[in-house]
Amino acid sequence: MTEFLNLLAQGATIGGLYALFAAGLSIVFGILRLVNLAHGDMIILGAFTGHVVATAMGLGFIPALIIAPLLMGAFGYALQRLLLNRLIGKDILPPLLVTFGLSMMIQNALLLVFTADTQKIALGGIETASVPLLPGVAVGSYALIVLAVAVVVIGGLHLLLMRTALGRTFRATADDAETARQLGVRTPHVFGLATALALAACGIAGVMLAVWTSFTPLAGSTRLLIAFEVIVIGGIGSIWGTLLGGILLGLAQAIGGWINPEWQMLAGHIAFLAVLVLMPGGLFAQGRR
Repeated sequence: MTEFLNLLAQGATIGGLYALFAAGLSIVFGILRLVNLAHGDMIILGAFTGHVVATAMGLGFIPALIIAPLLMGAFGYALQRLLLNRLIGKDILPPLLVTFGLSMMIQNALLLVFTADTQKIALGGIETASVPLLPGVAVGSYALIVLAVAVVVIGGLHLLLMRTALGRTFRATADDAETARQLGVRTPHVFGLATALALAACGIAGVMLAVWTSFTPLAGSTRLLIAFEVIVIGGIGSIWGTLLGGILLGLAQAIGGWINPEWQMLAGHIAFLAVLVLMPGGLFAQGRR
């Protein structure tokens, strides 16, 4: 039983990392109605950006956690204004093709600069330290930090979207971009800000990932799949559902790994498919269309 409780604790905390993976994808899809196939590679780009700041420049983890999201956000705004705004419309195919091509470009650019060698941000003893929860049950200190960062990020996004003028503009544009434009909203700028916010979240996710495990330029596809599964489980467009979806996916993987180590990833995919079949809107869709 103690072993099982430890696995559940680990599954819940890795769910925080999964929620960070999915936060940016949820914003882009919820506001722009755009499926970004390069999302996983943007997380890895954030990880490499954080690695350069923390390790190559020697500034450390905290500056990397600040600088990487800022740089990623600026990249996201420029990308949306210069390229992706031209693709937004009723046809879903052009965004899919362009973001797939963008994924290939990011991968190959990272391979050219960093080669295929694995990279990681070292954080010292905190990576191996643990915090006791119950007798015989403990969870990693860094895993708790990741979960706390996920709660802060998701909570901040919720407050931004629900309690600020910019958030109301985001929601109005997501509901009907053409009407919002006729009422004076500069939709290209709003879309640019939304993508900047999404890629800033990718920057945070990438830096947290870079400490959690090693990564390579080709690691984006797995993160993209996890992000899609999380937002489907949690409910597309639900910010808090993203956090809960990440935790549920992590728990499903933990239970699958407890039954059979080879079933860890399979159990997460089965949970995703079960929600997709039984509740296509997700567990926390809140009546969205």
